Amino acid sequence: MNLHWKRPLVYCLLPILVFLAFVGFPPPFAPPRMTKPAQEQSVPADKEKKKRQS
Repeated sequence: MNLHWKRPLVYCLLPILVFLAFVGFPPPFAPPRMTKPAQEQSVPADKEKKKRQS
């Protein structure tokens, strides 16, 4: 059996090309969700008391 590197390459790329022919390029995947803003961190009460005393 005399196989050349081009024949397996075509068989590997053929499903990808058929998929892109039907779906289009780039594939229409949903955009990533927006991230929620981080919640602000409060200062612990004991540190706040020390700041007020000094």
